[in-house]
Amino acid sequence: MPVEEGRLVERPCPDCEHTERRAFGEFVSPRGELASYAIGWTSGHKDVCGWMTVGIGAGNPGGASFHIRVFEEDGYYAMGLVDEPFEDVPQGGPDLTREEALAHEDLPFIWAVADDVMATDRRARWMAHWLLSTRAFVTAPVFERQEPVRHVVRDDDGDWQLLCGTADAEADAHLVHLFHCLDDDKTLIEVLDLPVGDRADRDEAGGPWEREAAAPPRRRRRGGLRRPRRPS
Repeated sequence: MPVEEGRLVERPCPDCEHTERRAFGEFVSPRGELASYAIGWTSGHKDVCGWMTVGIGAGNPGGASFHIRVFEEDGYYAMGLVDEPFEDVPQGGPDLTREEALAHEDLPFIWAVADDVMATDRRARWMAHWLLSTRAFVTAPVFERQEPVRHVVRDDDGDWQLLCGTADAEADAHLVHLFHCLDDDKTLIEVLDLPVGDRADRDEAGGPWEREAAAPPRRRRRGGLRRPRRPS
């Protein structure tokens, strides 16, 4: 996989009461081309957008840092070049304006890096779920933080179920945003690539996940929450 995740930095947001997150990583193409990147977002911030910097060619002619805004558009995330520098990255060079980035000969490579980061970096998926306001149905004990999430189900319609295994009654379900659950338990990022219809299970918080692929319709394993009657 061309993306190698690096450190995650979490700190209080200077403009709000939420947590600002910045995640770093490296990219190596099949031809050996190098890039470094940073992504960032602040869950709950009134400005619902994320940021990315991709740097290439440190110390070489043409080396530069490209800065990107990530935002929701028509139910998916989109990306656009911006003037404002976001972050310093090891492979980066001079900060390019949007106009300079558009004219750079390596811009197609930059977009390839950005696409791979959004598709494969688990922290980028976390950011994307915040941007898209992905919803999740959780049991009452999970909602009240009395029990950890032990079972994750990706419904056929794309919704998520986060279950504790102790109280799965529909009447007690709550509707929440998925990113809130990730903010509380970062180990959930390990199953953010769960395909539609599949599920993942673990015995305890922080334990290893075991995945189960969707069964054919006639043998499909049933159980879990379907829809809450009292969404919150």
